[in-house]
Amino acid sequence: MTGGDPAPPGALHQPGLYLHVPFCRNLCPYCPYNRVPFDEQAFASYERAVTREIDLCAPSLEGQRFVSLYIGGGTPTVEPEGLLRILRHFQRRFEIAGDICVELHPANMDDRCLELLRDANVTLVSVGVESANDRLLRAIGRSHDGAAALDAVRRAVAAGFQTVNADLMFALPGQTLGDWEADLDAVLGAGVDQLSTYPLFSFPYTELGQSQGARAVRRPPGRLVRAMLAATDRRAASAGLERCAVWSWLRPNRQKFSSITRHHYVGFGPSAASMTGNSFLVNTFDPDAYSRTLPALRPVALSMPVDRRLELAYWLYWRVYELHFDQAGLADLFGPSTGLPLGLRCLIRLAGALGLLERTAGGYRVTTSGAYWIHRIQNEYSLRYITRLWGAGRRTPWPEAVTL
Repeated sequence: MTGGDPAPPGALHQPGLYLHVPFCRNLCPYCPYNRVPFDEQAFASYERAVTREIDLCAPSLEGQRFVSLYIGGGTPTVEPEGLLRILRHFQRRFEIAGDICVELHPANMDDRCLELLRDANVTLVSVGVESANDRLLRAIGRSHDGAAALDAVRRAVAAGFQTVNADLMFALPGQTLGDWEADLDAVLGAGVDQLSTYPLFSFPYTELGQSQGARAVRRPPGRLVRAMLAATDRRAASAGLERCAVWSWLRPNRQKFSSITRHHYVGFGPSAASMTGNSFLVNTFDPDAYSRTLPALRPVALSMPVDRRLELAYWLYWRVYELHFDQAGLADLFGPSTGLPLGLRCLIRLAGALGLLERTAGGYRVTTSGAYWIHRIQNEYSLRYITRLWGAGRRTPWPEAVTL
């Protein structure tokens, strides 16, 4: 990936919009995402810059219909009124025909905040519970306790959003299988529509990774991961949820909350990425550099051309994450005559022979064993990709190049 300011995208296929809010009142030491301490003046500067970036990009996207707006961070609701103003500006400048999704932190989602989100037509929310165990929350540096996290989930459910997702982290320091099962029971008992689970990543550039040293970064033990995922399958099924992705379980007839499975998307804010089909773009990570660049230029720090083969691989990667894919979906995106490259077809045949995939009418489904191994592969992918790209973006506002 190299620095540059590519031409505006052409027509996108069922695209989403993404907004990154980089501010937090408490910086969790394990978090790899681009975030900085909250400051009122810095947020005001960021809000002006985001509005300018929206205005700068809107003419090239005129007539495009967006299927979703996803707002992540950081802590998106660190300044609820400011977020609402940005959200209203998105709605004025773009046709958003689908869900509006917002990440929530238990310490920054009072009833007034939830009311503002509902009034702004936010449909899907995700509460970053991480754990209901006070000992484990202290170990990972969270600013809330288990009771506050569960109360936040219950209040979000009562607020009437279409889907309330709860995030839980597993393979935490000192966490036992019994601890994990207790967390599952507590969150599922709070009435969530969706459960998403993540292992603890010790990225070398995070505060946790730096304290351990890059060489001491440890992947979650395979045996523990397998046992915890199996327990999640059992507990979720007992609560009426079905597995909808490698990391997530969903109540039937509910809309899935997901930040990562849209094929095309346009990102706004520091470190936001855009995937246009022929380009992958990343904004500068530095909030000050981001604000100074606008409105004269787009704040793109890195760009990478995407050819048809890479786009097909990208499409397949996320379809496998969703546990199924078929020829109809491929044809819808790339045209009826498009087929998978030979290398990907060989990989699919090998996965079938190993019991990781099974044939369905018109496509393939990932097996339970396959979901475990995809989980493990994604761990490696996340550590390598995010460490290289995001690590470089955090070190300097305008990297000359990053090798992935």
